[in-house]
Formats: sequence, C-alpha cells, structure tokens
Amino acid sequence: MTDLTPIWISLKTATTATVITFFLGIMAAQWMLAYRGKSKGIIEGLLIAPLVLPPTVVGFLLLLLCGKNGFIGQILQYFGVTIIFSWYATVLASTVVAFPLMYKTALGAFKQIDSNLLACARTLGASEWTVFWRVMLPLAKPGLIAGTLLTFARALGEFGATLMLAGSIPGKTETIPIAIFLASEGGAMERALLLVSLMLAISLGVITAVNYWTEGNGHHKSKPRSYAPTLWGGMSAKRQTTLDYPLPQAKIELIVDIQKQLPGFLLDVAFETDQTPLGLLGASGAGKSLILRCIAGLSSPDKGRIVLNGKVLFDSERGINLPPRDRGCGFLFQNYALFPHLTITENIAFGMPSGKSQREIKQEVERQLIAVDLPGMGDRYPRELSGGQQQRVALARAKGSEPGIMLLDEPFSALDTYLRDKQEKLLRNNLIHYQGVTLFITHNLEEAYRVCPNLLVIDQGLAIAHGRKQDIFEHPRNFRTAQLTGCKNFSPALAISERQVKALDWDCILELIEPVPKSLEYVGIRAHQLTFPDTEDEANTFPCWLATISETQHRMTLYLKLNQPANNPEDYHLQAEVFKNKWAQLKDRPFPWKIQLSPFRIMLLKAP
Repeated sequence: MTDLTPIWISLKTATTATVITFFLGIMAAQWMLAYRGKSKGIIEGLLIAPLVLPPTVVGFLLLLLCGKNGFIGQILQYFGVTIIFSWYATVLASTVVAFPLMYKTALGAFKQIDSNLLACARTLGASEWTVFWRVMLPLAKPGLIAGTLLTFARALGEFGATLMLAGSIPGKTETIPIAIFLASEGGAMERALLLVSLMLAISLGVITAVNYWTEGNGHHKSKPRSYAPTLWGGMSAKRQTTLDYPLPQAKIELIVDIQKQLPGFLLDVAFETDQTPLGLLGASGAGKSLILRCIAGLSSPDKGRIVLNGKVLFDSERGINLPPRDRGCGFLFQNYALFPHLTITENIAFGMPSGKSQREIKQEVERQLIAVDLPGMGDRYPRELSGGQQQRVALARAKGSEPGIMLLDEPFSALDTYLRDKQEKLLRNNLIHYQGVTLFITHNLEEAYRVCPNLLVIDQGLAIAHGRKQDIFEHPRNFRTAQLTGCKNFSPALAISERQVKALDWDCILELIEPVPKSLEYVGIRAHQLTFPDTEDEANTFPCWLATISETQHRMTLYLKLNQPANNPEDYHLQAEVFKNKWAQLKDRPFPWKIQLSPFRIMLLKAP
C-alpha cells in the first residue's frame, strides 16, 4: 500500500506557508506601494531574491541563519527552540521561496487600482484602514486570489530549500517532491509516477483557478450590502462634528495662500472666495487641478495656509496639515472615480457621516438620487450607467458626505455636447441649493461663464485675475488674461495721444473712450464684437478684405485684412465671428467691406 504521509505533510506545509505568505505579502506590497525612500530598489531586490535564486542557495542561506551557529538559530536555541530538520523548517523554506509570488502579485494588483478611487475615498472621510479594507482589497481581489493559488502551488512543489533546511525525514519532513526524488532514486517508479500525477493534477487545477479569477470572476457583481451605518462608516467622529452646514451665523469662506515648487514652475496663488461658485480658468498644466488637490489634502503645498470656514486645513508655519478625511471636501474627479465594486446606493452612502441610522441613510440616498434625476437606480453598478448618469452619481456622492466645499475638476470633460448641456443645467440647479464653497475647473469658457459668477484665471502657477466674470471678460487687465478668456485679436500698441493709439500689427490708428494707461503694451478686441457697418461714418471703421473663412454649424469665422487685399489665406489681421444669417448678408457685398472696432470694445492691455 502506498504511503500517503508525504501527501499529508506537503498539503499541511503548503497550506500553512500560504496563509503566512498571504498576510506577509499583502503587508509588504502595501508598504512598498507607499514607500518612496532611496533604498526602494534594494529592498525590492531582497524581497524577490528567493524567486530568482536557485532553491538550494536559498536553503543554504536559511541554514546559515537558522542553524546552531546562525544568528536566528542562536536566538531560538536560547528559548529552547530548534527549527532545522523539523516540520517547521519545511514551512519556513516553503514560505520564503513562495513569498515573492504573493508579494509581486499583490503589488501588481494594488498598482492597477485607479489612484483617483483611493483619493476619492479619502476625501469622503475614509480612514486609511477603511480605504484598504473597502476599496483596495475588493478591487484587488482577483489578483490576490490568483497570487494565493500560485503561492500554494509553489509552496507545494518546493524541493531544494526544503531538502537543505529540513532534510528528508520520513513521516516528518518528507514532502511530495522529496518523496518523488527518493522513489525514483530507489527504483520505485510506480510510486514516483503516482506522486507526479498528483502534483500535475494539483498544478493544472491551480492554473484553471487562476485563469477563472483573473479573467472571469474578477468582473462579477458584488453582493448588495445593507444600509448598516457600520458599513458606511468611513468618516471619523471628528469630521462629523465639523460638518453641520450651514451654520446660522457662520461665514462661508475659503482662504488659500499657498506655494508649491513644480518641475516647470512655482505654484504661487493667493485668493479668497465665499459661497458664490468660483470658476478656475487656465491652460492645461497651469496648476488648476493641483490647487484643488492641495485644498482636499491629496497634495501638500511647500508653504502657506488654507482655511475653510474658520477651520485651518493647512498651515506650514504652525505645522498643521489635516488628512483628507478630516477636511470636509467633496471632490468630483474628471473620471468620476465611482467605486466599481459598489452599487450606486453604496457609492453615495460611502462617505455619509457616521451616527446615522439605516433608515436615515436610505432616505438620504433616495433624496440624493432624486436630486440628480436618478430615482430607482440605487441597485445598479457604475458600469451599467451612461457617462452622464455616472457624473450625476458622483455629484450625489460628493454632496452626500455633507462637505463644506465642493471641488469640481472638469466634471463634464468626458461627455458629448448634448450631455454636457444637460448635466450643466442639473449642476447649476444643485449649486443653487448648496450651502458651501464651490470651485469649478473647466476649459470651456461659455460653461464657466454660465456656471460661475466669479472667476480665477491661473497661468503657469500664478493667479493673474480674480473677480466678477463680467469684469474679467470685458475688462481684462493683461494680455494673458484676455488670451485665456478667448480673445483672438491682439496687436502691439503705441500711444499717440491721450485717447489715441496706433495698432502696429494692424497698421491703423484707433480712437479710445478711456485714457491710455502708461502700462499699455497691447490692444485687443474679441472676435464677436467686431461689426460691419454700411458706412465709414463711425469711429474706428476701416476697409477690409476677406482672406479665408472657417465654418461651424451656427457661426462663421472670417479672417480679414485691413486697408488692402490679402495675398494668401494666412495674410490677415483680424478674426471676426458672425452668425450665419449675418454671413448670408455679407458674402454678396463687394470688397472692400467696412469693419468697425468699437471704441467701447477695445481692450487696453499690459504685458503678460
């Protein structure tokens, strides 16, 4: 009869080693994911060394460490414990050799998680443990299960290190691989073949299970959860006591004065705003999103201070830097950052303050869904919704955490034109009833104008304009502000008299309403403010010729040259935008046309 002892020893050893490696691998992966020290490469090399070293080398090194004269062996001997040539040695050898597989698989699974999901969970008030337990582990589950199965298979098949450290004691340390080796050496080929067949069956089973979890089951739905407050409890009690907005006599206000050195420029902004929604405009990479991340605590300024409704969120001089979970910020990310493994109800309830009953949570979720026009969709998952619906869920979730400030980072960028318009109207309606500070980033000028009464213009990390939208669009103080707010017509200018300037690029003299400032460098006029009178009687009216045109579904852009015909399509001075009904009237007029640069519309600008 075949001795089954090696099978039992191997299964017991592999199971024990897998359990140990599972926890050690996940802890090491999470630590290395956050570690940014200079020794990261060396530590990484040490952690995965058993994967690339020959098992006999690993076994020899373990023997040196754990033997009677080894460092660890002497410590254990002091307590009367001996590891080598015992079952514990088989577990140790299997754990060390299998550890890199679990570690690398877990690290890869964690790295594939969208960082915005983790950042979002933190802004919703989740502690680091809650982020790990409720976001990281569920999303990394397919990879972790695959890593566990691979670890078990590697531990089960360990031979060289086990033989070096534990020997081949029958009934004690003789595992399946050692038994196969001894059987083949002794000529017991039937026994060896039986054990080999068993190992092949286990290995094929592991491979099948790995494929199932990594390709199939990883996309299965999670089971819906109850509304129990303990499951939603990402918010600390401290945060709950600071988020009872609005306070009857509290002044709703945000104060930001921060600096942060970036590779290309220094972010150095200072501004204050109240409950009136504030739009942030600027080119890509100007620092707009970084400002929001600094306010939310997802990035830390080098110096300065951030105060929200009297609560200091960051102060470099006083050493204050509250974690995201304690700042009370509702952050709406560009990709919405909905948790894919949670239902819509669970997403919205994720950041709700602790202390609410199951019934209160359910009622609040339903109110939020109605507010964003998604009643009855709480049981769906994010992947089952359209882009516009996902955006609304993200808005409802951000509001559900009862934040003191809403940070909206280009929330409509992934939507088509129709959905943008629909979601923008819904956002405006929600902001009317929101009792808190709102910062809204967008590249769409018309969108910013409709949503935000006040604007902050950012250029290369500097706040170059801040105020009412009408003032910034109609009377920008400098060339760069005018450019970032959509002006396309500029010319260097030279003062001729108190109310006259010469536009050098346009080769014309312009009459002005306001006196010429000493800081004048440029004149500008917006494309839609150019007019085409029938006569030259009005001020600043000049003959012009058409160089080329550009067409959209509603408007025509006319590229015009003043005072003489254009030589080619690139030979023009001004861009004028007209509706198509106006174009229908213009196109049949003989050249030269008359164009007016109204003295009331000319912008007098200083250098960028």
